[in-house]
Amino acid sequence: MILELLIPMLFCTLLVAVLYSCVGHGGASGYIAVLALFSVAPEVFKPTALTLNLLVAGIATFSFARAGHFSWRLFWPFAATSIPFSFLGGYLTLPSHIYRPLVGVLLLLSASRLLLQKNQASARTTPPSTPTALVIGAVLGLLSGLTGVGGGIFLSPLLLLFKWGEAREVSAVAALFILVNSCAGLLGHLSGVQAIPSYAPFMAGSALLGGVVGSLLGSRHLPVPTIMRVLSVVLAIAGFKLLLV
Repeated sequence: MILELLIPMLFCTLLVAVLYSCVGHGGASGYIAVLALFSVAPEVFKPTALTLNLLVAGIATFSFARAGHFSWRLFWPFAATSIPFSFLGGYLTLPSHIYRPLVGVLLLLSASRLLLQKNQASARTTPPSTPTALVIGAVLGLLSGLTGVGGGIFLSPLLLLFKWGEAREVSAVAALFILVNSCAGLLGHLSGVQAIPSYAPFMAGSALLGGVVGSLLGSRHLPVPTIMRVLSVVLAIAGFKLLLV
């Protein structure tokens, strides 16, 4: 990639990492949005997004767990089935004419969920039944590995919508969920002899810096609704780009 395009791409990657890590997400859908906006080949979307997700989700996991918000009881049923299915999804490769509209629709769904998602005041929550969590975990894991979207962007709204966890608890669980599924999906992708692009290390550096900054800012209670609106616009633009181009 030429330098004139790489520099703004790195800046956008940094911005996405900052915004997503503020709310405990790895940012895979945001990185896919950046790659789409810069007309990068769809074949590199999945490995690049999963790699960057590992870094940012790892930072978010550490930050939220250290603050005492992580719940193993809420996490393990979703992870138990999502990890093997994420590996399977990472191993599979969809044709471009199927992959582009699929990811485009997922980006638009992510945008709508981010736009509609609101902070919830402290309320009584009840974890889901184990069978329910196992089924949802399998679906989200396959979707995560297949598309390169970590799954947290869909898990978080579900946990909040059905009041299965408090807001910060959900962020902590989603962060580790993204981390383990990104790892499984990337391993599956590499086993399929798929290459990570040569400029991925530069994007990784930007994402790492953004993840550190975002985690620090998020701990100081930035207005999450505003962040969600900005992210939803970016995702919507990229989603329409993939569907219409």
